[in-house]
Amino acid sequence: MDEKTAELRDIFIETTGSETVTERQAESRGSLADVEDPAEVRARVLDLVTTMRERYEFGTDLSDDTLVNLVVGYFDGERDEELAVELDVAPEVVRTARFDLHLVRDSDREAPFDMDRLDKLLVEGADDETIAGKLDVPVDVVAQFRPVAEADIRSSRANYRFRDDFAELLTDDDLSQRMAEDARNDGLREATEDIETDVSL
Repeated sequence: MDEKTAELRDIFIETTGSETVTERQAESRGSLADVEDPAEVRARVLDLVTTMRERYEFGTDLSDDTLVNLVVGYFDGERDEELAVELDVAPEVVRTARFDLHLVRDSDREAPFDMDRLDKLLVEGADDETIAGKLDVPVDVVAQFRPVAEADIRSSRANYRFRDDFAELLTDDDLSQRMAEDARNDGLREATEDIETDVSL
């Protein structure tokens, strides 16, 4: 270690009070990337969902298992309408649950104003009427995009940890497709269990 590197290391330790933050993060992310068993991946996703529920107030009453199915379907490329059918809920519920889980689509951010300005105003504590005046848009437009911005702000404050960990677990295309198929089959089984059939032979 040369003198300049040593100085930078000392500054880092003095500033953060830690020598091993980066090392621990690298180990954690590596362990996620190495998981290949679908059951283990689902368990890891469930752990993340449970941790998020403990940390944040969720806007839906969907069960943890349902939220896991939502996460898997999201990373398998399913649209909200498709997820809504599989989970037997309204698309608006899927959207709210996605935001609870920090899963924001690029299309969610397609606003008629700069989303960074909305983020800044929300952090400052502005209400919808004030924001509407600042951005020169109707209040209902602000109400539409507020949940998007709030989800992004929460994700940013968590250093995008949950979104990135979900992605790392589920961006293996073959694995996510198999898990999504399993989730769909589970949902179909649950739906058909309630159907009574009366067949005369």
